[in-house]
Amino acid sequence: MTRTLNQLAASLLLTAALIVPTHAQNSADPVSAPVAATQPAPAATPARARNVILFLADAAGVSTINAASLLGYGEPLKLHIQQWPHLGLSETSPVDKFVSDSANGMSSIVTGVKTRNGVISQNADAVRGQRDGAPTKSVLEYAEEHGLMTAVITTQSIADATPAAIYAHSNDRGKWGEIFPQAFTPRFGDGVDILFGAGRAKIGEQLTAAGTGFDQLSQAHNRPIYADLAAVPATNTRPVVVGDRMDVHAATLKALDLLQQAPEGYFLVVEWDAHTDDVRKGLQNVVDFDRLIAEVQGRVDLTDTLLLFTADHSFGLQVDGGARGGELLAGYDAWKASGSKDDVVRLENVMINRTHTGEEVAALAIGAGADRVRGYFPNTHLFDVMMQAYGWDRDAAE
Repeated sequence: MTRTLNQLAASLLLTAALIVPTHAQNSADPVSAPVAATQPAPAATPARARNVILFLADAAGVSTINAASLLGYGEPLKLHIQQWPHLGLSETSPVDKFVSDSANGMSSIVTGVKTRNGVISQNADAVRGQRDGAPTKSVLEYAEEHGLMTAVITTQSIADATPAAIYAHSNDRGKWGEIFPQAFTPRFGDGVDILFGAGRAKIGEQLTAAGTGFDQLSQAHNRPIYADLAAVPATNTRPVVVGDRMDVHAATLKALDLLQQAPEGYFLVVEWDAHTDDVRKGLQNVVDFDRLIAEVQGRVDLTDTLLLFTADHSFGLQVDGGARGGELLAGYDAWKASGSKDDVVRLENVMINRTHTGEEVAALAIGAGADRVRGYFPNTHLFDVMMQAYGWDRDAAE
């Protein structure tokens, strides 16, 4: 009899175990529901982008974004980009080290292939300054191949590592005289359509050393290279400006006016320097960039446009003091007046280690295809995010 009771109890326990998961699948409703109602709905078709805008804050790690909000608004989480719904953490290392420079960092983002520090959109077979690796195809090159309009805008030299990685290939980021002319001799399409940046003096010196110059390039390719944004005539729909400095706010809005006339869509990259070796300047750059991003967002249709914000690498900054209503950068003026060149800067509430660092950086997104930005991932994933947003496949050879 005891054995029979034990068998009956075991049978009841087994039946209960089989029933519980069915209720757990619909835990919001205590009444049992048909099994079919608990099955997940088919995944929605991801939104397809006609346009992609990549905003790159050079060296803006997570701590820099936080500190920029504190400087600009006196409170955390007040930047426009911090309201975007899709967030991930992007790992930035090159193939052989833990800490990235801008060359590897940006090359990885726009080509989907990690490389070595100092190398511009070539694979890891490259040895900086000594040996080329195979060129890796950037999103801009795919966009040119698909007939889209393209633009690259930067506060920095247009031949420096971050913008160069988008349109050029070189085994050494320092070869500006070799890098800049590649904008006029594209591998795909007719090349980058709009190019706005700084660095005119140094690029000019290297072009002269290579036996050419701005005038020669302009004549050879029938594309004027203006020294100032204001000099661009309204009739020029593919302008190139290389100045001593670049007003990226004005440049971005001018480029957007041209790009939004593109019949097939566009690909736009905007870089704004955010290094915080001068902490006030670096953080204010992030605040100003964020305001530009908000303005751009107000001018696009998010149902067919992906906006993506990230950094190529992080930087050594930490907020370790301060209070609401107080001065975040207390002690900055005295440090600036001292002319100190120390690698480590100790202010009252902030410490700056004036070097690149290896931790992940934020990637934030909104618009068509933005839901693919989530979790931890290598920075090469952002290439896939942009390509999949457009609905393009990577070339088999890549």
